[in-house]
Amino acid sequence: MALVQLDLPHPTAMRGRWAALAAVQAASGRGERCQAHWPLWHYDDGHGSWADLHHLDEGRAVLLGQDRNDSETYYAEAADFFEEKETDLLAGAPAWWEPPVRRVRDADADLFLAFVYGFDGTAWWRAPYDAEDGFGSVGLPALDDDRTRAAIRAATGHAPDGDEPPRAALDTLIAADGEVDEALLAAVVPPSDTDVAVGAAAARGFLAR
Repeated sequence: MALVQLDLPHPTAMRGRWAALAAVQAASGRGERCQAHWPLWHYDDGHGSWADLHHLDEGRAVLLGQDRNDSETYYAEAADFFEEKETDLLAGAPAWWEPPVRRVRDADADLFLAFVYGFDGTAWWRAPYDAEDGFGSVGLPALDDDRTRAAIRAATGHAPDGDEPPRAALDTLIAADGEVDEALLAAVVPPSDTDVAVGAAAARGFLAR
């Protein structure tokens, strides 16, 4: 069966959002939840659901992860562990999808994969299957500005749909596209119990190539 095309943003379009949230999380002492170590961008919700974006050559990328509660696709070790029918997340995929998958499987035997998406430089694709893979439930904030604003507001202790921090400050932080300085971040995070220098450095980690 043919691969299924997905409607997801170009990886470069996600950078400013991912970096903005990483800055806020790192400034608040939760940098492990959202960070960049080139060629990897990592996000997790702090409750076991996660997504990693692996950058490859020629503008390609692989996005993979799992939702702890809602993923119903079971790949490789997960099928054995949960005693469920395996979903082949690499069915019909080109060979370059496999190395990031292998790195995750080799790095942590307890980390299961429920979705693997490949970006070929133009569009995102996944293997054909009917089961719910849980990607939507992971709630990756970098998919759009609204999600990112809500995630940053929640991370700063405010209502996700509230007015604090101000939208203008959030939009400026996102638009910096990783070029975050301490002043930009200070306009968003609470003045106490945060380290804007650490946060700004975390955002700039998304500029590495």
